[in-house]
Amino acid sequence: MPSFSTFLSDKPLEFIHILARGWNLDLPESSLEGVRLALDRKLRDGELVAEVVAALPSAARQALAALVGAGGRVPLDQFSRRYGEIRQMGPARLAREHPERSPVSPAEKLYFLGLAGLAHFDTGDGPREHVYVPDDLLPLLPALPVEGPAPLGRPARGAEYANARPATDALLDDATTLLAALRSGMDPETGLERFGLAVGRQFLLALLRAHGLVDPSDKVKPDPVRAFLEIEPGAALAALVQTWLAAPDLDELRLLPGLAFEGTWQNDPLQTRRAILTLMDRLPDGEWWNLAAFIAAVREQHFDFQRTGEAFNAWYILDADSGKFLRGQENWEQVEGRLLDWFIRGPLHWLGLVDLAGTDRDGPPLAFRRSAWSRTLLEGELPARIRLENGRVHVRSNGRISAGTKVPRAVRYLLSRFCDWEEVRGGEYAYRPTPASLLQAADAGLQVEQLIALLAKHSDGIPPNVTMALKNWQRDGQAARIQARTVLQVPTPEALQALRASRAARFLGEILGPTAVVVASGAETQVVAVLMELGYLGEVRS
Repeated sequence: MPSFSTFLSDKPLEFIHILARGWNLDLPESSLEGVRLALDRKLRDGELVAEVVAALPSAARQALAALVGAGGRVPLDQFSRRYGEIRQMGPARLAREHPERSPVSPAEKLYFLGLAGLAHFDTGDGPREHVYVPDDLLPLLPALPVEGPAPLGRPARGAEYANARPATDALLDDATTLLAALRSGMDPETGLERFGLAVGRQFLLALLRAHGLVDPSDKVKPDPVRAFLEIEPGAALAALVQTWLAAPDLDELRLLPGLAFEGTWQNDPLQTRRAILTLMDRLPDGEWWNLAAFIAAVREQHFDFQRTGEAFNAWYILDADSGKFLRGQENWEQVEGRLLDWFIRGPLHWLGLVDLAGTDRDGPPLAFRRSAWSRTLLEGELPARIRLENGRVHVRSNGRISAGTKVPRAVRYLLSRFCDWEEVRGGEYAYRPTPASLLQAADAGLQVEQLIALLAKHSDGIPPNVTMALKNWQRDGQAARIQARTVLQVPTPEALQALRASRAARFLGEILGPTAVVVASGAETQVVAVLMELGYLGEVRS
């Protein structure tokens, strides 16, 4: 850093007299250079320095402590956002306004006492103006008590957290669903809409890639997936959090909805991730915090937590809807502010690290707090009170199979490979074996006997008709099917005879052969249901 004499070298006589008055010094009447030299000599007195620092207002003393704690210099824009501006004045304005009598900020108080100067220093992004403590004053400063950094923003008001949405381990459910979808060849962009994933698909897919469960072409890696699904839930969640913490290619900025990116510039997701977690670490445990106030305080005090200097112009970021480039510091809210909001409401909540709350259940989150699992997960330890995977599968006589979130993830993953998926309702995943799904499973090397064994082990019993239907399909290689909406074909004459003797007889019309019959229009679903009760799989083909 520059010395005190360097700091004085370009200051007019009016400034030097202001500084001398601040230190209660009488200077000899001499040339400007003589006054500068006399002042420089007097300010090397450690006792005098200690007296001046002791007389500082609390805010100015904290600003000086922050400078010293940062090694003696801080970028001007960063320092000014927290400790205020430093006005630059010429001799006439100094003599007229006497700014030392009513400094506009703690930073300016230090400047007019000579405890802080302004200079440009080289950085990785080019020269940048800094606030600094003169090099030869730095060792003379007394020990400065540094207060812990205050929490950013304000606590949430009662109404803002009236409806809490605690962090959960739903990430594990959605990971299982997405892995099963990829294993089955389903398009994760369009094939999962009806399943209501709690976790953003792009973030989850990037996390599964980082964890080594999916390759760069989004193909599932069977052995790692099997191992992941078989470890207990707490260990699985902790492992995903640790992967996220250390994943340099999982870039939350580029996953941020509503933005588009151009150019070859590179950001550092790890640095941004660490910066946000450090800022959140200042929040009190267990207390709800206002989300908007937190973001506003970050803007004021940590404006450059992600971009610094020329990066505000060098990163080509666009608003996806308007195509407008979001360059310059004036677009902080559209990039950094939007990222902070989504980072807390999205990834941190999905990973089980943050609870959310709002005024009503379906409204936008207004408040957040670190979850009870947060510190444990971030340290790589297993969270307490996470689910036990001891649930049972339920198999109905109509062939519908339901599995709750307590059913082992490995079981649900296998069920999804044998069956067609139905919508998730009330936390229950529903499946149904069909000829098409069983054919697809067979193509992947899975056998019906494996499905029967899986259901026998993890359910409270399989209705006999369902077992019969699965075995009949395995034996006959086909299933009853309704074609062209009005014609039913069954695998054997016995099947048709049984159907004609059932309650579905009223839906049957002309007999077309020993295994074919006309079905009344609109009755296809009812006929398929009765076939299942009789022990035959059926499906409707348009």
